[in-house]
Amino acid sequence: MKEIGILGLGRMGSGIGRRLRRKGWRVLGYDPSEEARRSAEESGIEAFEDLDFLCGEFTDRKVLWIMVPHEVVDRVIADLKPNLVDGDVVIDGGNSYYKDSIRRSEELKRMGVHFLDVGVSGGVWGEEEGYCLMIGGEEETFKSLEHLFKDLAYGGDGYAYLGRSGAGHFVKMVHNGIEYGMMQAIAEGFDLMHESEFNLDLKEVARVFRRGSVIRSWLMDLTEKAFEDFGDLRDLEPFVEDSGEGRWTVQTAVELGVPLWVIADSLFVRFRSRQSRSFRDRILAALRFEFGRHPVRKRDG
Repeated sequence: MKEIGILGLGRMGSGIGRRLRRKGWRVLGYDPSEEARRSAEESGIEAFEDLDFLCGEFTDRKVLWIMVPHEVVDRVIADLKPNLVDGDVVIDGGNSYYKDSIRRSEELKRMGVHFLDVGVSGGVWGEEEGYCLMIGGEEETFKSLEHLFKDLAYGGDGYAYLGRSGAGHFVKMVHNGIEYGMMQAIAEGFDLMHESEFNLDLKEVARVFRRGSVIRSWLMDLTEKAFEDFGDLRDLEPFVEDSGEGRWTVQTAVELGVPLWVIADSLFVRFRSRQSRSFRDRILAALRFEFGRHPVRKRDG
């Protein structure tokens, strides 16, 4: 029987579960949120609020796919350990730091438990269209579960075994760093057009960029959709979060001595977006006043 347990039934975990259900898998799910469990059950996922009960439901070796924020992966694995036996497989499909994945693999290996680190790209659209999967770990373990990755993958072949533990999450880390740079370039180009004298219909620009241009891409598809969903974007706060992969990419570049100007700059721009009143910019304004008596704006009150 094709069966899998998914730990974490958020947008990505539940989407993976629903896709596997349609492919004939028995999907067991765990999430501390009652609402998440209820939603999963509506799509045929057998949801549990207790990991012990979930693990007891397997008819063969346990294959457990963790889909939670990287900060809580160690906690989930610690909760799982009493239920793990020789031959079980733990898959981390979240955005974990690759060095943590190497460590987790070694820890579980001492228990006879196999570990795969799987970078997953495709967002919420992957449920319907399939995911891009970047896989690291023991090749034998990968081969034993290749049918799982085929069922999840875009086009049935949107997956790759990339090498020993850590390789999957390392490649996903770099993937997300590249994504930072591409998104920043799109944002800067549209910013320039927004400030131009031509009063451009930017949704129409995004549409035509998608039709045969060199820069057509899924991100450009989403750019057009963003204008459809949010109009001229005036109601959006210019606050851009990051989930860690860009930082890890830049840190790794420093460790390896590899220059990453575009990716590093795009990361720092995200940091800048969160500064509502930058002390640095106050210093710059004050310096311009001191050397050139350029006007400064003072806060009311």
